[in-house]
Formats: sequence, C-alpha cells, structure tokens
Amino acid sequence: MAGKISGLEIQKNNKNRVNIFLDGEYVFSLGLMEAAPLRKGQHLSDAEIQQLQDADHLTQAYERAVRFLATRPRSISEVRRKLAEKKTPTSIVDMVIGRLEAAGYLNDTEFAHYWVENRQESSPRGAMALRMELREKGVPSNVIDEALRDQDSESVALRAAEKKARTLRRTDKRDFRQKMTSFLMRRGFDYETVRTVIDQLIEQLETDGDPFFTDLNGDDDTIEE
Repeated sequence: MAGKISGLEIQKNNKNRVNIFLDGEYVFSLGLMEAAPLRKGQHLSDAEIQQLQDADHLTQAYERAVRFLATRPRSISEVRRKLAEKKTPTSIVDMVIGRLEAAGYLNDTEFAHYWVENRQESSPRGAMALRMELREKGVPSNVIDEALRDQDSESVALRAAEKKARTLRRTDKRDFRQKMTSFLMRRGFDYETVRTVIDQLIEQLETDGDPFFTDLNGDDDTIEE
C-alpha cells in the first residue's frame, strides 16, 4: 500500500473528505483535518498510512458520538452501543469515551439526575420504573441509587394521579379506584404509595365543590386485595 501521493481530491458528495491517490491509484480517504498536512509527491509508508487511517477513524467516531449527544444527554453505555452499531473497534470506542468524559460531555451521574428530573416533569414515574429505565441505559446501580435517593414518591405519584384524573371525570368511585390503581402501578409506584395517594386524591376531589364522581354517596372505598 505504501507509495507516493499522486493526487488529493475533495469528494464530490462530501466536501469534508479527501480521496488519496498513491502512484496514480485511489487508495483511501481522509477527513479534511487528517489530509491537511499531506502534499503531492510525499511518500507514505505502510505505518504512516495506518496512523492516518486510525486518526481518521477516531475523528469520525468522535463526531458520530457528538451528533448522537446533540439530541439529548446520554449514558456512557448508550454511546458505546451507538458506536458499536457502526462496527467501531473497541479501542477507538474507549478513546472516544475518554475524550467525551474529559470534555464534560459524558457523565453518568449527571445523566441519571437529568433522566429522573425530565421524567418527573413530563411523565411522573415511581422509583421502580425509573430504576428499570436507567438500568436499560446501562447506568451503574450505585449511580441510580444516588439519583433516586431524594425522591418524594407520594408527591410524584399525586402529580401523576392528578393529571390522569382529568380523563376519569364522571366515573363512579369504584372504577376510578381500579383505573387509577392500574395506572399508578404501571408507572412504577409501590402499592402502599398508590393506596395513600388515591385516598388523598378522592378526598380532595370530593371537597372541591364541583361534583366529580357519579356516586358521591358510594360506600365502597376499598382497593380489592
């Protein structure tokens, strides 16, 4: 593969890449940054070509990871999986992860807090659901524990229940309890929290002055065991 550079041509379909010709034949391509120091007539050894290609692969992987992070914060594991999808060598993945961590773009602790806060604002969930989601994203257990340590489960569950209650207006109290229980359990809240919050919400709705239930005088206020 070694030879003398006979041509350097910017690709027609990608102005950020340069085709490298050695001894009259196309051999490989590089990004603009890696190709910038090269000149026609320059001789490249096999080792130099490998070094240029390795640097190019690292740059491409890093830019791919940065684009992936541009849409929202990610966990380290998510970035690893994304790069692996493109058959990126493990050694290059490790270097990219290291650069991103050093630059402050990757931090599992910050990601876990972001994920919990974002969920609680847009779609409140219990600790069990959040723990499962963060595990799926490869966040270490100790980091998850720290992110969930200060969660007020009842407060979060009540906000979720109040939002859901808007869709259950004019139902009877038994149906309200059953549907709200299923909803909150699916959101990852534990049974005791669900029971407490539903009791609290029903009391709140009944004292608002605007009839909410179709059976305001109903006497079946228990959740079936």
